[in-house]
Amino acid sequence: MRRKYAQLRVDERRRIERWQAAKVSPTEMARVLGRHRSTIFRELRRNHFVDRCMPKVAGYFAMAAQLQTADRRARQRKLVRFDALRQTVEERSKSGWTPEQIAGRMRVEGARPRVCQETIYRHVYSKDGKRAELWWHLPNHRMSRRPRRARKRRASGFAREVSILFRPEAVAHRTEFGH
Repeated sequence: MRRKYAQLRVDERRRIERWQAAKVSPTEMARVLGRHRSTIFRELRRNHFVDRCMPKVAGYFAMAAQLQTADRRARQRKLVRFDALRQTVEERSKSGWTPEQIAGRMRVEGARPRVCQETIYRHVYSKDGKRAELWWHLPNHRMSRRPRRARKRRASGFAREVSILFRPEAVAHRTEFGH
């Protein structure tokens, strides 16, 4: 069951909601979904919906959980939270600096708060960054991002014309010294 971590999807949240109403244990939910049980416990605890005006409407609701998760993720982004930091990054980007140079200069200057190059790339390729056309100021001018850490297809070590199948007959039978 070893796999790369991924956020819970909406369909998984809907299944959790139905199972929660049917009183299925979180451990059983985790087993069926192929997740760790702590993920389910954390999901149920974090996204438990309570409304003071309607006390009878309380519990886990999939769409409310999805909205709360999206809201939490948006609030965590530094370049959304800190306007001065975002403006600094965008100004330097528009004046020709690469994200690596921006992050490196912030580290040298000891700027607080500061961002890493990955955060800058995420901002450049976000909706806000695309609206401001920040991708145009990157060295390669790519409008969309390549998958991160994606494997590149390696070229063959030997040209097809130099295949061992096309060797001379004398070499194939090793009739001379050195073959």
